[in-house]
Amino acid sequence: MKLKELIAGENIYRWQKNVEWDKEISSVVADSRKVETGDVFVALNGEYHDGHHYTAQALQRGACVLILENEAYCREEEPWILVKNTHELFGVMEQNLAGRPSLRMNVIGVTGTNGKTTVTYMLASILEEAGKKIGLLGTISNRIGGRVLETDLTTQGSAELAELLRQMAEEQTDYVVMDVSSHALALSRTAGIEFDMAVFTNLTQDHLDFHQDMSEYLNAKAKLFSGLKPQGEKKRKKAAIINLDDQAGSTLADYCRVPVITYGLGSLCHLRAEDVALSPAGIRYRLVYGTETYEIKLRLHGRFNVHNSMAAIAAALVEGVSMPVISRALYHMPPVPGRFQQVADPGERLPFQMFVDYSHTPDSLENCISTAREICRGRVISVFGAGGHRDMAKRPLMGEIAARLSDVAIVTSDNPRDEEPMAIIRDILKGMEGQTAKARVMTEPERGKAIALAASLAQPGDIVVICGKGHEDYQIIGDTKYPFDDYKEAQKSMDAIANRGGQDICRTME
Repeated sequence: MKLKELIAGENIYRWQKNVEWDKEISSVVADSRKVETGDVFVALNGEYHDGHHYTAQALQRGACVLILENEAYCREEEPWILVKNTHELFGVMEQNLAGRPSLRMNVIGVTGTNGKTTVTYMLASILEEAGKKIGLLGTISNRIGGRVLETDLTTQGSAELAELLRQMAEEQTDYVVMDVSSHALALSRTAGIEFDMAVFTNLTQDHLDFHQDMSEYLNAKAKLFSGLKPQGEKKRKKAAIINLDDQAGSTLADYCRVPVITYGLGSLCHLRAEDVALSPAGIRYRLVYGTETYEIKLRLHGRFNVHNSMAAIAAALVEGVSMPVISRALYHMPPVPGRFQQVADPGERLPFQMFVDYSHTPDSLENCISTAREICRGRVISVFGAGGHRDMAKRPLMGEIAARLSDVAIVTSDNPRDEEPMAIIRDILKGMEGQTAKARVMTEPERGKAIALAASLAQPGDIVVICGKGHEDYQIIGDTKYPFDDYKEAQKSMDAIANRGGQDICRTME
């Protein structure tokens, strides 16, 4: 593709006179170490590095032109193009090189602090039940047709995302359903993708190590909704699905230039849940939509899944899926990995239950422990920590929640990275004192030992919730990623107790 076609229509301030606009381009690179002869080098100003500092290295390796946003690096003797936002142009150029695959599929983006992954799984299940071929992009995995590719990013970088979408388009995927993180939106990783629908779950405190404040966090989310164009190149209907029970919902609706469908418990919502019933078997509620009512049953737990399911239902209804298909798909869908996922106990050997959950924000931790409380006949034992170098302000908030809602709260490590684990734990403990605290608080920095401790303390009817890592199969200590899986550790602990006598041991602890 020629350079002038690659960046056509983008906001360019000016360029060096010798730029070869008709030059054929095969690769756009943002890492100077990976530049090859004839590549375009895009200088991205990132969280830790500024690509403008590496322009000389990129030219030495054969870059044919530099894409810059810092005028100080526009040297007369070098080929450069000055633009407003290199992150945005990088995303657009990668999508252009990939053949703009989003134009050949229906693309639905789901954003919010909590619930994104569950909503994408629900919606994918519904659309597959309706006979559609689905591509799924998200935190747990990327699914292209029948193939699953693991990932550790909620939304991939621009180049990786463009390549995944290209593969999906080539395999004639009908719908792409994707988690869209605030990082991806703030860094314009999704630039160049034509979304057909945007879904908002909720907005609670998280990522304030990246965003300056909650207002900036909300503004990042808003980019997905303001970017929906009433008449895109695909010439198909666009829509926004918004949780009106969340105070940010109304604000996001104001950004929309397309029809907005709201959901929640309030009387003003287009889709409304009534008569919600929670039990160990799952969730049941009555969905009111216009003049129609439908009974919805889920074999999932947690009041939050009422909202998650309504988000998926609203999106599916916009796409013309019938309620019988929607109801059937939601009832039969399997648990989402690491989202209040029960740890299997073959033969029901033990009289207590263990669950793993990805809850790593104050709101999601409260939802998780509250869910356990709703279905528990005995005590709730929580195991949780907080990530190193991640939004330190939420640590005491999470401590307060666990101390208030748990019977026993075991504070441990999450992904400490290169922070001292006990320093993180001390930050959490600051929130665990006060009049609202009722839990017996324990600390165990080694996560595996903390999980084993929780299992050893469990009595008949108790529920142990292991919070923070969910589906993750690693733990980051220092700069090393070690194999670690909460689910497997919980199973190991349960097996050890069962092998020592199981129920008899539990009864002696009553």
